[in-house]
Amino acid sequence: MDADRDALPDDVAALKAALATERARSLEIAAELAVAHAKASEDGALIAQQRLRIAKLERQIYGQRSERSSRLIDQLALTFEELEADATEDELAAERAVAKTTTVHGFVRKRPTERQTFPAHLPRERVVIEPPAVCACCRGNRLRKLGEDVTQTLEVIPRQWKVIETVREKFSCRDCEKISQAPAPFHAIPRGWADPSLLAMIMFEKFGQHQPLNRQAERYALEGVPIALSTIADAVGSVGMALDTTHTAVSLCETSSPTYCFIMAPP
Repeated sequence: MDADRDALPDDVAALKAALATERARSLEIAAELAVAHAKASEDGALIAQQRLRIAKLERQIYGQRSERSSRLIDQLALTFEELEADATEDELAAERAVAKTTTVHGFVRKRPTERQTFPAHLPRERVVIEPPAVCACCRGNRLRKLGEDVTQTLEVIPRQWKVIETVREKFSCRDCEKISQAPAPFHAIPRGWADPSLLAMIMFEKFGQHQPLNRQAERYALEGVPIALSTIADAVGSVGMALDTTHTAVSLCETSSPTYCFIMAPP
């Protein structure tokens, strides 16, 4: 212990540099652990998905022999959705940990290509974000439209579905050729395919009404809006990660002094 203490530098600047190095190393270790945990969660979700597919294929080949096979499929689907949601939470946690470092490589899950385009029979509501009036580079006002980016977000009104198309038009400055475009809108979850109202309904039915995600997916398909089970489970994981951040903030607010706790009231 005395030898380790004597080995420490006496210079304040050197001590600060050593502390910064140790902190950076601890962040790297935490990021590596988070990435490894995310990879393990992805493997678990993939195994559960393959087991569910095998059970469904066996039921199609050999027929509905008993109610036990149906209950087995429901149980496998429930296991898969839980692991899929956990894998998404772990992936987002790994992204946050990796963002604090510069040496650890990020982790991106290989999601199954089950997500389909939204059905054409759903009504579309076109929301055009007001484009910039002047060039963001040279402040010139000679802009010409080059194109637009359209983000389709599935929104649900009780027993009524529609797709909101958010359009961000692109303009090019005739003076400096700089391209100007309105910033992308906020989405409750990454990739923004689901509206907050749809996310709230999925979460309430799962945790408030104890309705498994596979049953929800079956009901949506009957209503003319097929959504893959893995896509819904992925959304549950994203919402869970977002709510975990809110829960942490509220917990800190409750344990801290009221002087440092500010709650902004809505306008």
